[in-house]
Amino acid sequence: MGDVDKAAVAQAENVSDKPRKRGCLGHLARFWWAYLIVLVVIVVIVVPVVLLVGVPKIAQNKLDDAELILDGIVVTNTQGQNFSMSINSTIKSDGSVHAKIDGFQGVMYLEDHEPHTPFAKIDFPETTSDALQTVNVTQFVPIENLEALTRFNTWLLVNDSLRVTVEGDTHVHVRGISRSYAVTFKKTITIPGLRGLNGTVVKPTWVSLKPDEKGNNFRATTVIPNRSPVSFELGNVTFHNYLLGREVGTVFIDNLTLRPGTNEYPLRATIDNGAVIDALGQKPYCEQNGVLPFQIRGKTVVNHGQSLPYFADALAAYNQTVSIPIGEAVKSSLGVTVPCGGLGGGNN
Repeated sequence: MGDVDKAAVAQAENVSDKPRKRGCLGHLARFWWAYLIVLVVIVVIVVPVVLLVGVPKIAQNKLDDAELILDGIVVTNTQGQNFSMSINSTIKSDGSVHAKIDGFQGVMYLEDHEPHTPFAKIDFPETTSDALQTVNVTQFVPIENLEALTRFNTWLLVNDSLRVTVEGDTHVHVRGISRSYAVTFKKTITIPGLRGLNGTVVKPTWVSLKPDEKGNNFRATTVIPNRSPVSFELGNVTFHNYLLGREVGTVFIDNLTLRPGTNEYPLRATIDNGAVIDALGQKPYCEQNGVLPFQIRGKTVVNHGQSLPYFADALAAYNQTVSIPIGEAVKSSLGVTVPCGGLGGGNN
C-alpha cells in the first residue's frame, strides 16, 4: 500500500470516530430528562424501600441468628408477693452489623406449655451488636401470675431439662442511619433441671426416744445436689415424711438456699420411732444394713415470716425417695439392735 493510501485510511478512521463521540454526547443532551427520571426513581423509591424494608429485615435476621447463653439465675429475698432476681447471660453474634439495641421489657415463659403465660417480666438493658455481649440484670420482680411461677418451679424441680423463652419488642439503631427500626427479641434456651433432687443424701447423727426443745427426735446432715444454673433462697422448709406408705413425721431444713452444685445443711425431724423400729425388722430392710426408703414431700416454705406457695406447691407436687441408713443411728443412740422379724421375734 502506498503512502497516499495509508494517509487516506487514517483520515477515514479519524473521520468515522468523531460522529460516534458526538452521538453519545448528543444522546445524553437529548435524553437528559430520562436519566434524571431514573435517578429520581432510585432516590425516591429504591432507597426508601431499602431503608424501610431491607435494613429492618437484615437487623431482625441478625438478631434471630444471635445466640443467648444463660450463665446463671439467682433468686433472693423471696417473699409472698415478690422476689429479687439476677440473670447473668451472654449474647453471641457474628458482629457483622454495627448497631445498638434499645433496652426493653421481656417476658419469660415455658416454651412447651400452652398458652405461653409469663412467669416473670425482666427489664433488659441497652446492648450492642458486638460479637460477644455480656448482659447482666438484677431487679425486683412482682409476682403477677402465681400459677405460672409455680408451674415453672415445678418443671424445674422434676425435669432433667426445660425450655424457657425470653421475648420482647425493642428498637435497633444501625450505625450511619438516623432512624430506628422495630425488632422482636425472642430466644428459647434449654435450662438443666433439678431432676427431682435425685442423689440427695441424709446422714443420721442422732436419734432419741425423748424429743428435744423443738420437739425433734432425729437429726442428720443432708447433702442436696442442684444440677441447674438457678440459685433459690427458700428459707425454712418442711416436708411430709413417709415410710412404707405411712406418714411417720415431719422433716425440717432451716434457712435453705439451693445453689448450683452440692448443698450441705443440717436436718431435723420428728419421727415415729415405733414405725422405724418395725420397718427395720421387716424383710428385705433388715437384710440391708438398716437402710430404709423414706419418702419426703413438700409441706410448707416460709421466708421472712411469709409463706411462699410458689415453692411449697412445687415441692408438694413431687415425692422424693431417700434411702437413709437409720439402723446404725438407732443402735448407737437408742441402744437397740433390731433382728429380722422385729424385736418380738419371727420373720415377716
